[in-house]
Amino acid sequence: MEAVKSFFETPAPSRFTGIWAWLLTTDHKRIGLMYLFAIVFWFCLAILLGGLIRLELMFPGETVLTAELYNSAFTLHGVIMIFLFIIPALPAIFGNFFLPMQIGTDDVFFPKLNLLSWYLYMLGGVVAIASLFAEGFPDTGWTFYVPFSVSTQTNVSTAVFAAFILGFASMLTGLNFITTIHRMRSPKMGWLQIPLFTWSLYATSWVQLLATPVVSITLVLVMVERFLNIGLFDPSKGGDPILYQHLFWMYSHPAVYIMILPGMGVISEIIPVFSRKSIFGYKAIVFSSMMIAVAGSLVWAHHMYTSGMSDTAVFVFSLLTFVVAIPSAIKVFSWVSTLYKGAIQMTPPLFLSLCFIYLFSVGGLTGLVLGAAGPDVHVHDTHFVVAHFHFTMFGGTGFAFFAALHYWWPKMFGRMYDFKKAYIASALITGGFIFHYVPMFILGLQGMPRRYYDYLPQYATGNFLAGFGALFMIIGIALMFYNLAVTLRRERNAPADPWGGVTLEWKTASPPPLHNFDRDPEVLDYPYDFTGVKESQDNQANQDKQSKPNA
Repeated sequence: MEAVKSFFETPAPSRFTGIWAWLLTTDHKRIGLMYLFAIVFWFCLAILLGGLIRLELMFPGETVLTAELYNSAFTLHGVIMIFLFIIPALPAIFGNFFLPMQIGTDDVFFPKLNLLSWYLYMLGGVVAIASLFAEGFPDTGWTFYVPFSVSTQTNVSTAVFAAFILGFASMLTGLNFITTIHRMRSPKMGWLQIPLFTWSLYATSWVQLLATPVVSITLVLVMVERFLNIGLFDPSKGGDPILYQHLFWMYSHPAVYIMILPGMGVISEIIPVFSRKSIFGYKAIVFSSMMIAVAGSLVWAHHMYTSGMSDTAVFVFSLLTFVVAIPSAIKVFSWVSTLYKGAIQMTPPLFLSLCFIYLFSVGGLTGLVLGAAGPDVHVHDTHFVVAHFHFTMFGGTGFAFFAALHYWWPKMFGRMYDFKKAYIASALITGGFIFHYVPMFILGLQGMPRRYYDYLPQYATGNFLAGFGALFMIIGIALMFYNLAVTLRRERNAPADPWGGVTLEWKTASPPPLHNFDRDPEVLDYPYDFTGVKESQDNQANQDKQSKPNA
């Protein structure tokens, strides 16, 4: 425990001490760590709720949840996973911690605004949980679709207000990152010398800043409708329920790219380091990130093919959906090309990155099935959509989050983890994930609707098998967090650069000092040079085998 104590007692840029030095800090690293602890808590809670949902669906009929509790658990699972984990995890944790270091500065441009965004995030989470303890659990699903979200007597308003608060936290983070990149990056760093993770955060931040107000206004309209009953979405009063879907997905589909773009940035950092090669197509990846941010904001209505749009609108949105797949394919091609003929060193971060590429590719290809209007009519609102969504979001962003944890953990905490346990956990998570969601593709093709509490006997086998996959996945996640957490009690210090990375965060101590760098870091020209990195790393590994255990 002395290692933990010494780590958390490092000086903060504040006159406060103890817990107040954390709660009132403006140090971007400490704020990133506070996000880490909070987001892991919410993630574990969402996993618990998801496990209960899957346990209920393993057998027909009522087992562990009533229908009302199932709907509430389903709603809260979605709200926590989307608004409290997938959207903020990578930007809030690793963006806060590493973006200033990657561009050679000592903090973000608005340190106090950064702290405010964390408090707003925590407030939104507390309000979301509070909705459970009020009379009537919210039961609408995380999309809060009208007219049900307006007419239901459950406590929807509190959950909607929580999402509204979380939207402000997201906007403030995006504004801070954009300003920091423009105003505070090292004078020696040109735009095409910026690391790809920072580029992904830059593209994401613009989407956060421009798209989030749309959903914020939409959620306010739902609360206004509930309290004042003025008929914004009620056809009997001149309103239009389809208007809500347009407003909601005008944010929520760009939000898909808020979720996945930072994950792509993480993979673009990891692949070159463990291939000992500069990334293939640096400029193509940069421009594809910006293309995804733009094109991803124009395809929202492919969620609405069955809602009654005109044939022209269906054609346009279907075409744009296929267009937005192109920049994503550019990234996958660049990653695979970087691995080709590379001096590959297998590590847990690289293993998780390879899992990401496979799972995200499956999610993207099945997304094209849903993006085509003809097939979508048959599988819309079935378990096929559930499987696709999780392959893209959890198989994508979730696995990128795991890879980022394993990649940057030594830098954040100065501790190395056990590689063997990391591999076992990663294999359990990946195998359980595939075993969990592949049966859902089959169930969807068979016609099983999503969000249903119960189902017909012909869907029993698929749901039963999916439950076992969920069990393996949860065991793997528990082992992964245990493996990382126990390192805080060890004295096995990590070197400043355990992987042989070349971006600026690896040019300082582990964990980083208060002001990140003791002197102005040297900014490398692109393409980054990995010559000699493997040899020097091998020498370092031989000198300190305990700091970096073999797999």
